[in-house]
Amino acid sequence: MQPEYLPLALAATIFFTVLFAAVGILQIIRTSSRKQVLMQKVQAAGHKGSFAVPGHAGGDAAAKPGIGGYIAGLLDRLGRRLPRDKAADHTLLRPRFLKAGIRSDKAPAVFWGSKAALAVLLPLGYIFFRVSAPHIVISPGISIGVVTILGLAGFYIPNLWLTHKIQQRRQKILEGFPDALDLLVVCVEAGMGLDGAMNRVSRESRSSNKVLSDELHLFNLEIRAGMQRKEALKNLAMRTDLEEVHNLVTLLIQTDRFGTSVSQALKVYSDTLRNQRFQRAEEKAAKLPVKLLFPLILFIFPALFVIILGPAAIRIYQTLLQM
Repeated sequence: MQPEYLPLALAATIFFTVLFAAVGILQIIRTSSRKQVLMQKVQAAGHKGSFAVPGHAGGDAAAKPGIGGYIAGLLDRLGRRLPRDKAADHTLLRPRFLKAGIRSDKAPAVFWGSKAALAVLLPLGYIFFRVSAPHIVISPGISIGVVTILGLAGFYIPNLWLTHKIQQRRQKILEGFPDALDLLVVCVEAGMGLDGAMNRVSRESRSSNKVLSDELHLFNLEIRAGMQRKEALKNLAMRTDLEEVHNLVTLLIQTDRFGTSVSQALKVYSDTLRNQRFQRAEEKAAKLPVKLLFPLILFIFPALFVIILGPAAIRIYQTLLQM
């Protein structure tokens, strides 16, 4: 094949590959649409009269209608066909998904499917860009490096997304935890048991902090299912992944073991947590002058210099011209 026909052949190959892939995807969507509709009806009928698990409505993301549900279903099928360690998924990935608020059974398969898809699609996108813009001169070494970097980036993008989601959820729980603890202290001091107080706090905090409310509600569901309070508290600490919640769980377990007053212990810990929140606010306020220094130097001070010294500089310039 002559060199001048190589871009056309590559473009034709990519075109037919994308065409056949699109036809296959449409065929899968058509064949699975009726099955998904039936599954939604069965799940809706099965959830009537039962407890709703937070973050698990409808079963999983692949069962949701729309483009997102179809993409999740395709990624799930792709992830299931990849060679992976299912035991490692259960021991390593499952806790991370729980910390991110993802409780679907198909989450590991979708996660690995997205890693494989992005690792392939991003380099293909660069190759398509090079074929569609042949006038842009890029050396083969740079192109190979870009393709390698895009492949690695596509493989690790889901990890970064999962880490960001975990941190965002932790921050959301941390914002509402002191208020929820104060409400828990009030409920316990009013004579309610710890389990009933947790249930009441989960209901009252739903409007202000739904993430924390779901975690407390899941704790109540585990207690109702017959799990020991110690294990349910440890699961709560694992899912929230907060030092404050870990300390509270340790406090409650020790209080239950030694038979000390729960209300007094919660009151002392609530005061400590409130002081920590004030200290974090003071720390952020103390960092503001340092953070404002660079915007002041780069944006505010030059404008002030122009306004203050500008007329004087013009006067000096005009005086020098008249001399």
